[in-house]
Amino acid sequence: MTAIEDRLRDLGEFIRDQRRTARLSLRKLSELAGISNPYLSQIERGLRKPSAEILQSIARALRISAETLYVRAGILEARDTEHDLVGEILRDPTLSERHKQTLIDIYRSFQQQHAEEHRASEAG
Repeated sequence: MTAIEDRLRDLGEFIRDQRRTARLSLRKLSELAGISNPYLSQIERGLRKPSAEILQSIARALRISAETLYVRAGILEARDTEHDLVGEILRDPTLSERHKQTLIDIYRSFQQQHAEEHRASEAG
């Protein structure tokens, strides 16, 4: 098996695992992502190489970072310092949707505040 075939198989397995974690059927994920059921099945089995746009649609439907799928597909290099906290919150089965959104809103407000403080210290 070539490195590309390995990468496609790993990507497909990862998407399948994320779909199962999200408790979505193949049909439901294909609907949410706006792609055909057979095409999604081929991606999950590592038989097709999805475009960046398709990966973005799948990521949005799974509520995970598109960057995660881009790295798995070999489109982007992994960033060791980057942690997908929003994705982790969204995947947590112990939280309600309202709690997830509240945590994400708080996290993003802290990020925005930090960015504003950083800009202010750079300016002055």
